[in-house]
Amino acid sequence: MVGRTGALLRAVAAAEPDGATTSGAARVAGLARPTAHRLLTALHAQGLVDRGPDGGWLLGPELYLLGTAAARRYDVTAVAQPFVRRLADRTQESAFFSVRRGEETVCLLREDGSFPIRSHVLHEGIRFPLGVASAGLAVLAYLPDREVADHLERADLAAAYGAQHGTGALLERVARTREDGWAVNPGLLVEGSWGLGAAVFDADERPLGALSLTGIEQRFGTERRRELGALLLREAHALTLALRRP
Repeated sequence: MVGRTGALLRAVAAAEPDGATTSGAARVAGLARPTAHRLLTALHAQGLVDRGPDGGWLLGPELYLLGTAAARRYDVTAVAQPFVRRLADRTQESAFFSVRRGEETVCLLREDGSFPIRSHVLHEGIRFPLGVASAGLAVLAYLPDREVADHLERADLAAAYGAQHGTGALLERVARTREDGWAVNPGLLVEGSWGLGAAVFDADERPLGALSLTGIEQRFGTERRRELGALLLREAHALTLALRRP
């Protein structure tokens, strides 16, 4: 029951800020619609989910209060925010900080640069499996080979995200990410929307998340990708050191 409830809350979070339908949340959580409706109704009674003006399910006020209580131990956004803001200012693109949560990455921060055309693939709270989007690819690439293979064996990413997320194609991008140091998403989620990501590491040198940039394809040519990738690596290294400080 706890696992199903957690999956349902994550499904609702993924639909923010528009709100999730009962059927949509059930599908994402892998539950039957009647089961999802029963659980959502119980969560609503506890203030853990809410209903939007159009009836969609949203995260509830009680989650905010619980999150505030937990923030002192787990919140890394205060440390990461200046790095994300600096990336957005220097590149004029949209910059992000995502953290690893199990076999997913969760976007915690977004800062938009001054360039008027923006990508809206990422927003705070959105989740992707490892290997999907530049942040997820950056994290996956710096896991041990055995963990990469195990993840790709369990996750049928091609079914959800297309043939370019099949095992062979992903392993090629993992190898390229390790070679370059940064990951590239060449418009695989939304055509024309490119992304670059660089992993951030914990004290054990395991990837805990990633800094990333997104923008339109015309601004991510070969030379500029090298410049942006080098900048991402510098900022990711600096953030890694900052997060390790007491």
